Amino acid sequence: MPIAEIRGVAINYDVLGRDGPWVAFSPGGRRPMAGVASLAQRIAGAGYRVLIHDRRNCGASDVVIDDAQSEYEIWAGDLHALASQLGALPAFVGGGSSGCRLALIFALRYPEAVRGLLLWRVTGGRFAAQRLARNYYGQFIDAARDGGMAAVCDTEHFSERIAARPQNRERLMAMDANRFIEVMEKWETGLKRDADLPVIGANEAELRSIGVPACVIPGNDKTHLRTAGETLARLMPGAELRVLYPDHVDVDMWPPEEWAAKEPGQAAIFIDFLARADADDGLIPARRV
Repeated sequence: MPIAEIRGVAINYDVLGRDGPWVAFSPGGRRPMAGVASLAQRIAGAGYRVLIHDRRNCGASDVVIDDAQSEYEIWAGDLHALASQLGALPAFVGGGSSGCRLALIFALRYPEAVRGLLLWRVTGGRFAAQRLARNYYGQFIDAARDGGMAAVCDTEHFSERIAARPQNRERLMAMDANRFIEVMEKWETGLKRDADLPVIGANEAELRSIGVPACVIPGNDKTHLRTAGETLARLMPGAELRVLYPDHVDVDMWPPEEWAAKEPGQAAIFIDFLARADADDGLIPARRV
């Protein structure tokens, strides 16, 4: 895979498809770009160029822990710089779960760079905010307090980042543990603060300001509440709601393999949306199914 130098950080990326309008997908959690590669291939097969990448601190990209902004704002800035470098803007931008949050922040910060949004497994509510804050930040704060940066390197997530890009160990070990904890606590606090917003990552006024076409596929578990997706689609003026899982499941997170089984249907929904949005190149009538 090619590596791009983006804002001083090595970003691992790939482009699927050789021509057509640009689409950019980001996976959920801290998963590598492989998490959206299959969906991206389906979209590329319909005549689009799809940019996928490992966000910083994920996959085979550099680990850089810096609290100049929230992690999602940093990720959005990286994607904008990468897409700009590739001549991929404006683009349809999308993602699931944390990738959905990235896409929303991207649309708010760079409205001129977005033709439309493709959003799935929207996160919202106190349970999601608390669970994700623990998974993304809290566990690493505990590791740093208990065993310093060596213990952070030994966690499952960061040991995988080191295996994928060995120089990440040197980066982490060079960081003061107290500074690492400070950054993680700031990011953790910011995520928890979003617990009472309509969706994690944006308030009501911000969501109403997003005027580009959007296709929203809600999730079906306690982390990805269907109501969060419905709220998002209701607040964004150009959004349409499409449902893959009609019933809520009372589990923390629906297994990724179960969601992957719905990928053909998800791809078909997005391809239909893209065809209409690309043809109209503006707001399209909301379709709620």
